Amino acid sequence: MVTRKAAPDISELLETLDPDAGLVQRHVWLNTLLDWIRGRDGTAEAAVARVNLLLDVLDARPATAEKVQLWWSALVSSVDGSTLLSDYGFASRNAFVSELIERLHFKLLPATPETTDASELFGLLFDGPQDAQWLAALPDSTLLRLSRLLQLPAIGAFANAHPYLTHWQCTLLDAMTFCTSQIRAAGFAADIRIRMSPQARDANPFHSLAADLSAVQSAWLRGQDSTSVVKQFRTQLEACRHAAASVYTHLDAHGISVDLVFRLRQLRERVLRVRALMDCLLDDNTHHASAQLVAHLASVRQEQHSIGALVASNSTLIAAKVAERSSEAGEHYITRNHSEYRAMLANAAGGGALTAVTTAMKFAVMALGLSAFWYGFWSGMAYAASFVVIQLLHFTLATKQPAMTAPAMAAKLKDIGDSQALGGFVDEVTHLVRSQVAAVIGNVAVVFPTVIVLSLLMQWGAGQPMINAEQAQYVLHSLTLLGPSLLFAAFTGVLLFASSIVAGWVENWFVLHRLDSAIRYNPRITASLGVARANRWAHFMRNNISGLAANVSLGFMLGLVPVILDFVGPALDVRHVTLSAGQLGAACASLGWEVVRNPAFWWAVASIPLIGLLNLGVSFYLAFRVALQAHNISGVDRARINQAIRARLRQAPRSFFWPARENDV
Repeated sequence: MVTRKAAPDISELLETLDPDAGLVQRHVWLNTLLDWIRGRDGTAEAAVARVNLLLDVLDARPATAEKVQLWWSALVSSVDGSTLLSDYGFASRNAFVSELIERLHFKLLPATPETTDASELFGLLFDGPQDAQWLAALPDSTLLRLSRLLQLPAIGAFANAHPYLTHWQCTLLDAMTFCTSQIRAAGFAADIRIRMSPQARDANPFHSLAADLSAVQSAWLRGQDSTSVVKQFRTQLEACRHAAASVYTHLDAHGISVDLVFRLRQLRERVLRVRALMDCLLDDNTHHASAQLVAHLASVRQEQHSIGALVASNSTLIAAKVAERSSEAGEHYITRNHSEYRAMLANAAGGGALTAVTTAMKFAVMALGLSAFWYGFWSGMAYAASFVVIQLLHFTLATKQPAMTAPAMAAKLKDIGDSQALGGFVDEVTHLVRSQVAAVIGNVAVVFPTVIVLSLLMQWGAGQPMINAEQAQYVLHSLTLLGPSLLFAAFTGVLLFASSIVAGWVENWFVLHRLDSAIRYNPRITASLGVARANRWAHFMRNNISGLAANVSLGFMLGLVPVILDFVGPALDVRHVTLSAGQLGAACASLGWEVVRNPAFWWAVASIPLIGLLNLGVSFYLAFRVALQAHNISGVDRARINQAIRARLRQAPRSFFWPARENDV
């Protein structure tokens, strides 16, 4: 936080007060006064004490108090407080990206006191994290004294018809009107209205909201009993909030839109703002509700400039949707009996065999001698094509599992409270570890000999192996445990996790825009493909879009990200356990049996299981953390879970590597 300049003594500060000063000088003087109230200690108690001291000084100096009132009258007449109360903290543009850009402007560009925008001035004045605390801590007696000092006659639309009103009351009435208009506009927006539940659309509480507010204002202005009309207005506000909330059900089933989520959150917050404004108008003889509202605006100011808060609050649903869909896919990667375990081994063996071809393609691209970018691009193309073929043949690549299985595991933590649920979770941990081990063994055990066979066939047919001796030595050097291989393996785990996030976003985008329906029913597409083929394509894309996105994005990240990072600065490479085992096989085929006498070979062999462990562990950890946040799971008793897992390791260590026979179905 920026260190503030020490403010002058309160007597000296009051001496500099000039009611006839210009707009900028008024705002600068108010900023100096607030600095004095905050003080150097920054505690709420000290700030409240200084406010009381200021009021005591003004009580003792009636002439100075009169100057303060004249100064305050000039200040409030130059800014529109109703827009501050109704719009502060809400986006000026009704879109997520626009708000993101505006927050970047707030962070990067300095503010000026030369403004007639009350919201801009408020943000400049109350820019400390402690402001909300001392404003909320002001006692009722202090608030009453402040009210008597700063109370002004009505100014604005209500003043002529109701001259007995105060300026604050008129400001509240205007703010309620403006905020209610924004709620109605959001509720009538087509993309929100069509996604409401049928019941909410039929009732449409937004229609009568303006009339209900008018009834409340009329009853209050006439001094009539407003209990019934206030109750009706509150009921309609709550109905509007529920109608907007029904949109989430549609989003959950048909894909999440960040812009829509952003606008729904804005609508909900505006409903809460109108309720707070009404409390200030109707039930605030002590002005406590008004102080709480201003304190809330001060706290909103801190959130208003936070980019992280904006992204986190509006991306939670997408994170939940990504975790949910990954959880559904992850269940298919967990084996629970002998037949599933054998199927996993077979699928992993198929994935390993195809990765051997990928290794050959990788070295073929390397032999072309391309520039760095194009080498990365075509390597990524080879990886992506190989991963897609593995997916289409229903084979398994071990490192794709963690990002899918982690959300499935996190979902099971929701009911971890009792011992039976804890035992079930430990069972799932053993199933997961066993499945991961089977997939890695299946990949590595097949890719290594297959690459050797391919290299020998190439030597027999073309007269040279997959790589020459110099390249083979480089492979051993790059994979050695004595080098940065483990760091690169952890970095690869991050890329594996990132590919799962890309997959979730792409699938959500596909579902949100109903592209499967478009492929199935669009007249141009059906005329080109035929109805039956279009239906098959729609079914295929709906079931495989996530996997295709994950595999293509992972392939290009493995190929291009190291090249880009090397250009930018940090020289990070990738170490994928299956690809690394294939490269080691190519080096062995080139160097022959003599390689076993080379210590570098054994250091490379030692790194393979650790590369696999870091690939799996980092990817799983990151996906698991996202899934916990998406499912709103907190306060998990990790010690209790760890103790249960250690007990299972002692009692049945074999279950982590081989399924028990009683699990057969």
